[in-house]
Amino acid sequence: MSTENAVESDDTAPEPSTRRPAGAVLVLGAIGLLLLGAVAGVLLRMPLEKNSEPEPSAVDIGFSQDMSAHHAQAVDMAGVALIASTDNDVRRLAYDILTTQQNQIGRMQAWLQLWGESNQNVDGYMGWMTDDHGKAGHHGGSTAEHAMSGPMQSMPGMASQEEMTALRQATGPALDTMFLQLMLRHHQGGVPMLDYAAEHADTSAVRALATTMTKTQAGESQLMTSMLAARNATPLPLS
Repeated sequence: MSTENAVESDDTAPEPSTRRPAGAVLVLGAIGLLLLGAVAGVLLRMPLEKNSEPEPSAVDIGFSQDMSAHHAQAVDMAGVALIASTDNDVRRLAYDILTTQQNQIGRMQAWLQLWGESNQNVDGYMGWMTDDHGKAGHHGGSTAEHAMSGPMQSMPGMASQEEMTALRQATGPALDTMFLQLMLRHHQGGVPMLDYAAEHADTSAVRALATTMTKTQAGESQLMTSMLAARNATPLPLS
């Protein structure tokens, strides 16, 4: 081989140290595009919402803060499954959850910025779900059974640090089953917050978003229950 050919070969040789897993690139790309799209979409609607909506109540603010944190863990779990799972049905579900909930986080965080509120409440979770806001909802219903006595240190359905570590270390069918179990419990744990916000939030934007989340996650929960049954696995008890 000539010296010239050797030089050409060296110039085109790939550098292994710069390569990244294809799955990770897809996830990062999806999250980046969603963040840009979500923020742009909300910013475009902000003037209309600010003029037509009432002032946000503690429910509107608290729901946006806490559901953002709740969603963030779901996005984390979905990202793990999307990259590591080899089951196309699991990866498809993980992608749907990741994209949907990341978009919703973008909307809620944009509202909090518009309202001049912090992106999270450092005093605890779900303190906005109290009877101080009344038992009768906007649609004549009642969510008194979901009312809290004060801020909680954790939200229902959230995975522990040990469970998240185990999920990241799992492989194959064990990973798929663990993801489905943790995500199903996660969805179930968010139901009280969704129901309460759908009835008690003052802004129509928050009520509409909570209602949409309820419908979407109910369908996903049914799907995950059937996927677990097909794997001879059972749902986890709600924590």
